[in-house]
Amino acid sequence: MLRPSLIFLSLALALTACSKGGKDGKESDPAKASASAKAAATALMVTEEDLQVIQNSALSSGPVITGSIQPERKADLRSELSTVVLQVLKENGETVKRGDLLVRLDDTSIRDSLNSAEEAARASVQTLEQAERQFQRLKTLRASGMTSTQQLEDAEIRRNNAQSDLVAAKARSVQARQQLQRTEVRAPFDGVVSERKVSAGDTAQIGKELVKVIDPSSMRFEGLLSADKVNNIKIGQAVSFRVNGYGEQSFTGKVKRVDMAANATTRQVEVLVAFADNNPPRVSGLYAEGNVETGTTQTLMIKNTALLRDGDKAYAWRVKDGILKKISIVIGERDPRRGDFEVRSGLVAGDKVVRNPVSTLIDGQKVQMIASVPVNVPTTAAAVPAASAPAGK
Repeated sequence: MLRPSLIFLSLALALTACSKGGKDGKESDPAKASASAKAAATALMVTEEDLQVIQNSALSSGPVITGSIQPERKADLRSELSTVVLQVLKENGETVKRGDLLVRLDDTSIRDSLNSAEEAARASVQTLEQAERQFQRLKTLRASGMTSTQQLEDAEIRRNNAQSDLVAAKARSVQARQQLQRTEVRAPFDGVVSERKVSAGDTAQIGKELVKVIDPSSMRFEGLLSADKVNNIKIGQAVSFRVNGYGEQSFTGKVKRVDMAANATTRQVEVLVAFADNNPPRVSGLYAEGNVETGTTQTLMIKNTALLRDGDKAYAWRVKDGILKKISIVIGERDPRRGDFEVRSGLVAGDKVVRNPVSTLIDGQKVQMIASVPVNVPTTAAAVPAASAPAGK
């Protein structure tokens, strides 16, 4: 593997010339002019890796969207009972499987209610059985004319009432059992605990937040788009964006959904972007900004590092016919994917510019191409033969 290097002999010569002043520490103007001319005559040694070739490249264009990274699958688990928190078994950031116990609530009173409902259900079963036997006996006696119709009807009413009591007792038992299950808060899916809201000893009212669980594998970009740009957005369009905390790493995705209603306050429309790769950010809530690629054009592009700025003006150091020249250029739009700029004038296809210019470059200086320096060779050792090369050759 090769490492690009710039060996500036002019820097050392310029510093040497500046140090040779008079007794008063100052140098005459002719001496300065002579030192500058001598530095300009010294060849600047560069490698191919130090230069960028200006050529046509794709420039993407499209509206800007801003938003955050959010999981598609997330659960805000809340208390369904008014009771005390006994135990919290998971902390923030811990992975969980579906069905894992997260929080245990106090179930003392609910167990008492369940036992009472089950006892009532057993008593109702016995009462119903007795009422049913009595009704069947009176029904037989009525067929033989040994009892009245009123007695038979009374027995039937008691049997029906016993049936109703049994149904009600079973319903109370089922309700108590459901309440008991709600004292154990479990993970609804595989994921990560993103936020723990309670601790052991807290009083959990109905609706109180307990824990939040998210699925990191379901991350997506939830962006906002200006309403006047919504006509340019279509499902499936490519999106390139960067996420706060991930430096210059660029992510790509596709438009998955565009809301049909704008926000009443900001008049912005929400756009959901699905990640195109299988390695999305694992942290939710991070700020993200990008562009929807509604179109691409072929134009000359220059690296951002090769540009020099002076107010509204832009410059680049061009190497042509072995001479270094400072060129004024006009730049256009910036490609949001790579950070390169469009070159509108000043350079043509095939021109070579210094990729990372420094302040010691001199307009009109000669340039000499040298071989690239291997990574495992020390820079000081590699500079010796380059420095010994005759200037201007």
